[in-house]
Amino acid sequence: MEHRAPALLLLIASLAFAAAPFLVPSFSGYDPAAFPHPIDEVPLQPVGWAFAIWGVIYAWLVVHAGYGAVHRPEDPAWALPRVPLGFALVLGAFWLPAAQTAPLAATAMIWAMAALATLALCRTRAAPDGWLLRAPIALFAGWLTAATAVASATVLTGFGLLPPLGAALLMLVAALVAALLVLRRTGSAVYAGGVLWALAGVVVENLDQNLPMLVATLLGGALLADRTQRRVTPG
Repeated sequence: MEHRAPALLLLIASLAFAAAPFLVPSFSGYDPAAFPHPIDEVPLQPVGWAFAIWGVIYAWLVVHAGYGAVHRPEDPAWALPRVPLGFALVLGAFWLPAAQTAPLAATAMIWAMAALATLALCRTRAAPDGWLLRAPIALFAGWLTAATAVASATVLTGFGLLPPLGAALLMLVAALVAALLVLRRTGSAVYAGGVLWALAGVVVENLDQNLPMLVATLLGGALLADRTQRRVTPG
């Protein structure tokens, strides 16, 4: 039984993570009043429908943890990513309450979540059941790469460190560099897909609002898509 404990703990963490939105259902981004400088816009923010990907992420991670607990509790390939993924999910379960009242702390938390999810992804390998083992972790890590950039751009603007466009462009470049490095290390098309989905949301949000941000995001997305095509492996 003790050998199954990590798998069961990951299942509990994934369920807690998936339940968090039901406890904080009204969250729609950091409260502008929480910052010393007003936030009129965050050019790196994706359009609202892009956040529907969270439903896929929550469900896929629960299926991943449930399948692993029942069918792969002691499989070394499944055991390797469990610890960093579990810590990422525990942080994620507390992220929404933190984001409502403490955006600086929430941004630090999402950086940690992204790092842990990426470490979990790097501990996986392409496998016959990779759509259950690797792919859900990859999508989670990919979306978090983009989400970390959005949160950071918001904080930089809200604390008056950079203007909105400057913060957005800086964090767009940071997210693309991180994505390219992770893609080079893992070859995961699903990871790249998570980032590209966010970039597509940014493009749509800026169609009629911010031409420099629109062009920069299109160019960055094209670069990532090209590198993905060259480097892709299943999952």
